[in-house]
Amino acid sequence: MDFVSPLQRGNLVARYKRFLADIELDDGRTITAHCPNPGAMLGLNTPGLPVWVSVSPDPKRKLAHTLELVEIDGGLVGVNTMHPNRIVAEALASGAITELKDYGLCRREVKYGAASRIDFLLEGRAPSSLDDGPAEIQPAAPQRTWLEVKNCHLMRRPGLAEFPDCVAARSTKHLQELETMVTAGDRAVVLFVVQRTDCTAFSACHDLDPKFAQGLERAADFGVEVMVFTCQMDVTGVTLAARIPWVR
Repeated sequence: MDFVSPLQRGNLVARYKRFLADIELDDGRTITAHCPNPGAMLGLNTPGLPVWVSVSPDPKRKLAHTLELVEIDGGLVGVNTMHPNRIVAEALASGAITELKDYGLCRREVKYGAASRIDFLLEGRAPSSLDDGPAEIQPAAPQRTWLEVKNCHLMRRPGLAEFPDCVAARSTKHLQELETMVTAGDRAVVLFVVQRTDCTAFSACHDLDPKFAQGLERAADFGVEVMVFTCQMDVTGVTLAARIPWVR
């Protein structure tokens, strides 16, 4: 996933009202950028941290700049929660996620559950994936997979990514709705995109949102698959990288 424009570097002055950030650019200008992140951004909202912003060519936008990356401990962290779906969409299209290959159709924002929309609904088995052997010994593939994507950028202990960074009641509801898809005989997956390069494991935040942590355990026991991937990232774009283990 490439950024829509070359990024500009600066330093964070303040992040406030959840979706606003004042930034002093390296060229001396101070701008207000859109901060596309509803979470607490723990450890990533400290004044003075180096940041990178994109610039929209759309003249109708109220705020031309968007906060994209934060530099911390020598690495980059993606804070734009709109990007994980784009990152996963590209990975699915290229077949980069081995565990989610071999589907003939991918639809986005399909209604399901209690007035929710699933990020991706994968359906059918791609003809190219069929084995040459007799049909009775070919591995079965579920006809539908409900795939929910979550952004993750919190790291409080070296190497350990955590989600969420604040109470995430909506995400807990999504887990419950994925369970209903398993009950219906479908496959259900929650995929965490860790927009960092310095994490080797993942855990739910039991202290920040015990209900979500308990819900993730329950969903997994119910049959919902939990996948976690880190990212390769630089100031030109972000790509899904390696799968890392979930520490229960």
